[in-house]
Amino acid sequence: MNLKNRIQLSVMMFLLYFMWGSWYGQMSKYLFTQLNATGDQVGNAYTAFSLAMLVAPFFVGMIADRYFAAQKVLGVLNLVGAALLFFLTQERDPDNFFWLILAYCLTFAPSMSLTTSIAMQHMTSPEKEFPGIRVLGTVAWIVVTNIVGFMNVGDKVTIFQISMYSAIILGLFSFTLPDTPPKATGGATFAQILGLDAFKLFRDRSFAIFFLSSVLICIPLSFYYAMANPSLTDAGMQNVENKMSLGQASEVFFMLMIPLAYTRLGVKNMLIVGLVAWIVRFLLFGYGDAGSGEWMFYIAILLHGVCYDFFFVTGQIYTDNKAGARIKSSAQGLITLATYGIGMGIGSKLSGIVADLYTVNGVKNWTSIWLVPAGIAAVVLVVFVLLFNDRKKPVVTEDELVPGPL
Repeated sequence: MNLKNRIQLSVMMFLLYFMWGSWYGQMSKYLFTQLNATGDQVGNAYTAFSLAMLVAPFFVGMIADRYFAAQKVLGVLNLVGAALLFFLTQERDPDNFFWLILAYCLTFAPSMSLTTSIAMQHMTSPEKEFPGIRVLGTVAWIVVTNIVGFMNVGDKVTIFQISMYSAIILGLFSFTLPDTPPKATGGATFAQILGLDAFKLFRDRSFAIFFLSSVLICIPLSFYYAMANPSLTDAGMQNVENKMSLGQASEVFFMLMIPLAYTRLGVKNMLIVGLVAWIVRFLLFGYGDAGSGEWMFYIAILLHGVCYDFFFVTGQIYTDNKAGARIKSSAQGLITLATYGIGMGIGSKLSGIVADLYTVNGVKNWTSIWLVPAGIAAVVLVVFVLLFNDRKKPVVTEDELVPGPL
């Protein structure tokens, strides 16, 4: 890949995740404080992202890949998204807010797939070149959350205004990206997008248990995305957004640790470590405080790297090894649809219901709220330990590692 393309694709990734990071972790606090939303309404707002993630692969695979240049579709989607964000910033009713955030997410979710597709198609060796470009997304998330924290606007409409201006910039910038015309093959088939080719993997009991565990652990994962910021704020923690960005820093660190840990521990123990980390961090969120117990919050935040990398990234590598070359794309597609679409969708809705259940006279009992996802993660851990048994230890190299968004 030439230097010009590398710079353009890196800027593309930076802008996309800068746009996302400006509002995603802070949206719940904005809804609670500015729109007086209930927990259920907040849960619905986060569910909108999961609904969009279910639709996005079909849009990209069945339409964008077949008929239009990817960079032009990316440009149009983000300009439309910017317009929707403008109307969203004017909305004061939390019920109407849901429909606007859903409409916006329907423009954003395909952008995630499109940016990956654009980047991959201009690489001579994606397994070596993509991680260095994709990591700019994690850097962008850290940068924008710190900007939000230093400006002290985590509960203000400013978070969506930052996203709106970023969408305009990305939308216009997209038209300058390297030309990525429709695929000559006509794009993916409906069955491939659904990941139906990968269903044969369920004949392996361990893979079926891993798949079920991945879906179920996304339920407590949604609690973290939706409720961590307002929980820490209510506890009295200052500069919450800045401190939560430490989670992304830990993600990069533990990403680098995976090759060593994979060799020493093997897939089952790696996944178990990830599940245990989820339980521990939820207990720390539940019992910490902004006084003498603030250290518990810091550990909970820093555990993000272990939670995400040791379970989800290790799981992606495990799936890749299990599937083999012919159906690996279908297998990864199936995992993505099930986790980000179904698992996180259920979790987002449930987090709002639980938040309302433990709210009395406007005051939330955060300890009780956090015990729910801790309990769910504990059940997943027990099922996984008892039923998962994979004796192989696949070898992973650093070239296979791609940092997650959060």
